[in-house]
Amino acid sequence: MAVQKLKIDNEALAEEFFEDASLLGIVAPQKDYQFCWQLNQSLGFHFRVNNDLEIQLTKKKRSYFFSIFEYKVPAITLTHYLYNNQYDGEYLLPEFKHLDFLWLIKGDPVPAEDLKNLMQSVRTIQGVQLVTEMTNEKIKNKQHLIF
Repeated sequence: MAVQKLKIDNEALAEEFFEDASLLGIVAPQKDYQFCWQLNQSLGFHFRVNNDLEIQLTKKKRSYFFSIFEYKVPAITLTHYLYNNQYDGEYLLPEFKHLDFLWLIKGDPVPAEDLKNLMQSVRTIQGVQLVTEMTNEKIKNKQHLIF
């Protein structure tokens, strides 16, 4: 009797993960905890590091750890995740080396006007050089964002 191997369909997993999600790319050359503190102070968020969600990638026989900060909006099923895109010279999304942070919004759909207002608010924070909306089609390594 032949042994059947099961294979994870990463493409389907990524599609499901990013369903009803918005993703922003941010250039803000500063430490992740400093940036989150600024978001919390300026915009009223309550980002906290979530070590359980930390992403570990192994490249060239080394491990790289990418922290994720999380903020769950009270009373609704909307959660904000802020990923650090760089750790010790490696990138979570190598195709976007110019980005310092990735901001994923999952749960309830975010109206386009609300997303636009959020992007505008983030741009006002000191040290932020760029905020851009990212489309799933442009991301080659989507599976790196899945926790």
